[in-house]
Amino acid sequence: MAEEKKYYLTKEGLVRLKAEQRHLMKLKTLKTRGELPQAWHSEDLNPEYLSFQEDITLLETRLFELDNTLKNYQLIKIPPKEKRNIINLGATVVVEVDGQKDEFQIVGSLEANPSTGKISNESPVGRAILGHKSGEEVLISSPVNVKYKIKKIKYRLT
Repeated sequence: MAEEKKYYLTKEGLVRLKAEQRHLMKLKTLKTRGELPQAWHSEDLNPEYLSFQEDITLLETRLFELDNTLKNYQLIKIPPKEKRNIINLGATVVVEVDGQKDEFQIVGSLEANPSTGKISNESPVGRAILGHKSGEEVLISSPVNVKYKIKKIKYRLT
């Protein structure tokens, strides 16, 4: 049997997914508690019934995804003090690229959102800088070669 994929989550991400799961379970209960639209007795289906079925299918699909994630997640933890000089999941990293400083946090793919400064450990940059230290330069090739100089590594204590 194939091993399930691990989903790396921050505490905040875990709380958000659990809240979404609770909300969708309530929504599904509310949608299925009342009178269900019935299919017509002809070859044509009631459009209201089709819409209802589509809504329920989407809800069940998302609930299945959430259930799978919550069964296979690993919480991102701050490394021991002696290893906080190395980039790992959860690290906030300041880099210099072409004379410009950039700062981002390395998170799992489910929480990645570059516009909020969170990049995935599976992205080209995330994957390349994992395991490196301040002062090191990392060459990242994706379509163009870009040199990232690691300036600072910090972990947010929660």
